[in-house]
Amino acid sequence: MFTIDDLADRLGGYLPQDEIRQVRRAFYYAEQAHDGQRRRSGEPYVTHPLAVANILANMHMDHQSLMAAMLHDVIEDTGVSKKALGEQFGQPVAELVDGVSKLTQITFEDKAVAQAENFQKMVLAMSRDIRVIIVKLADRLHNMRTLGALRPEKKRRIARETLEIYARIASRLGINTIRVELEDLSFQALYPMRAERIKRAVSSARGHRRSTIRQLQTSLQQSLDDEGLPGTVIGRQKHLLSIYRKMRDQRKSFAEIMDVFGFRIITEDVDSCYRILGVVHNLYKPVPGRFKDYIAIPKANGYQSLHTTLFGRGGMPIEVQIRTREMEALANNGIAAHWLYKAGQTEHPIAQGSHARARAWVKGLLEMQRHAGDSLEFIEHVKNDLFPDDIYVFTPKGDIMELPQGATVIDFAYSVHTDIGNSCIACRIDRHLAPLSTRLESGQTLEIITAPGARPNLAWLNFVVTAKARSAIRHALKHQQHTEAVQLGRRLLNKALARFETSLEELPEGLLDSLLEEHSLKSAESLLESIGLGTRVAHVVARRLVDLQQGETGEPLEHPERTQRPIMISGAEGMVIKFARCCRPLPGDPVIGHLSVGKGIVVHRSDCRNIAELRNDPDKLFPLEWSDNITEDFPAALRLEMESRRGLVAELAALVTDAGANIERIGIEERDARLSIVNLILSVRNRVHLARIIKRLRNLAHVGRITRLGN
Repeated sequence: MFTIDDLADRLGGYLPQDEIRQVRRAFYYAEQAHDGQRRRSGEPYVTHPLAVANILANMHMDHQSLMAAMLHDVIEDTGVSKKALGEQFGQPVAELVDGVSKLTQITFEDKAVAQAENFQKMVLAMSRDIRVIIVKLADRLHNMRTLGALRPEKKRRIARETLEIYARIASRLGINTIRVELEDLSFQALYPMRAERIKRAVSSARGHRRSTIRQLQTSLQQSLDDEGLPGTVIGRQKHLLSIYRKMRDQRKSFAEIMDVFGFRIITEDVDSCYRILGVVHNLYKPVPGRFKDYIAIPKANGYQSLHTTLFGRGGMPIEVQIRTREMEALANNGIAAHWLYKAGQTEHPIAQGSHARARAWVKGLLEMQRHAGDSLEFIEHVKNDLFPDDIYVFTPKGDIMELPQGATVIDFAYSVHTDIGNSCIACRIDRHLAPLSTRLESGQTLEIITAPGARPNLAWLNFVVTAKARSAIRHALKHQQHTEAVQLGRRLLNKALARFETSLEELPEGLLDSLLEEHSLKSAESLLESIGLGTRVAHVVARRLVDLQQGETGEPLEHPERTQRPIMISGAEGMVIKFARCCRPLPGDPVIGHLSVGKGIVVHRSDCRNIAELRNDPDKLFPLEWSDNITEDFPAALRLEMESRRGLVAELAALVTDAGANIERIGIEERDARLSIVNLILSVRNRVHLARIIKRLRNLAHVGRITRLGN
């Protein structure tokens, strides 16, 4: 059984004795705090924090991280407070322990909310001290190693959470040794039979391939020695989940996956990496398109290496990775390499870079957290953002930006800065104008064109892929809807108050505050927003304000209610004024407004059948008028009966374009050999513009009946 003395002996290799004594003291404190507590396996509970500290010792973590590992369950599972830990071991250790601890004092409605809230708490702690996540990963790794004693359903839940979040975070931070073990342990817990079969097959295949691997390894090593290049060739093993995913995603058999031989060459410096690449390409022919230079352009987690695939004897594929010792340490330990090198009393640039990238990633998480509506939305953003395949594009100044596969121009704009994304209107890719929805490819140079008054479009959510872009767009749209709802609410309330010959500005000071207190509302904006979104009726609020005024002054306000004045609309009001699809109103049509809960005003044509039943409710329907200054285009739907013939679509498109309109959508139904029904959605300026287009269509020889759709 592993003991504190065994750990102290290991720590003696890189920590001074006074720091080792502090780690011992933390262990004895945890042992006393957890006295009487046992794990599901029956072992004393303190064996768990000791094992977590041992995992961190393998990564040469500092003494404060090791102390936090010893104490990480004390706040959560015993009566010890954060304040008491701070007094005993210092504030940094107390903060680390608190960051890893779950929110035990709050009851959540379900496991998903609890998971999301706890993760959100941990992200805040990570922003103050990145070591929080390293301690948490070590804690999760030991829990995964000891899953055997748990119930099957709990085992699967923990394994799924580990795979979706913690293994991905380990990968994002470049801690490959922990990532691989977390993935394999999760795979074994989720699919025990599949894992066992692949494990046996791998063991058998390695036995059969041992002589081939030895020959290839000797051949590569001999080539390096002949050229006088420093380098050690080692075999690279695939882990279980990696094999399973390749079999599933690439639809390959186990034999096809295992036919690929993998080797890693570790050398002294970057120059030797590229010289070794030349040697292996001379020894075996490279596979075209399979070379990747992660030294010149590192991955997001700081990973650096040269990757190439070769044709071996008989055409067998050989995958080779070439990297320096420092790159190897970073690939295995990731951000933990920062402390690994500090333990050796040096601050290596490669470790500093890893640490800086990790902090930038956490900063991005915090920004997503601010924009997310709740903890569940935030954790979904995090899951989507962790570890897609990457592409590399350039800014006009030549800076490299890393984005996930499938990223669009909008994703790029938000990755530069949130304000750039919110105000972008166009883009040049390699100096050519391109749509904002264009999917990007590695090597492209992008220039974003912005405008001061531009705003995000709801349609962007249909094609963006990065969590940062998605959360920022949603946040901006919510803010935009709030602002527009407040403005509409003010107009509706003033319109209702006008019946009593008063307005918001004329009401006595403090009267509105009394109404807010009565309805438990925080601000006048909240009241106006609820009116604008249709959750409160403006007439009812106005009547209550008048009643309150009567109560204050003692004077009755008996004014005859005047005829409602129409609200002016232009089509550019934004998200709180929408145009009904059932009747598709155009400027020039008589229109009426319907107050829809949560949507604001929905504009219908006055003769629309869908609002017939609401005509007797003056609080839900009110007159509208079109503004004289309309610059927007509006959709109009037409149905045409035409003779079937070739060139029909081209003829219609040419006529509509010539009339200054656009065809948004076209659909053709073949009734019989001679008759076709054509459904058109046109983008027009107003009712007169549509009438001119209909007149031109009637002049076509093969057109019969034309109907404007909408009841």
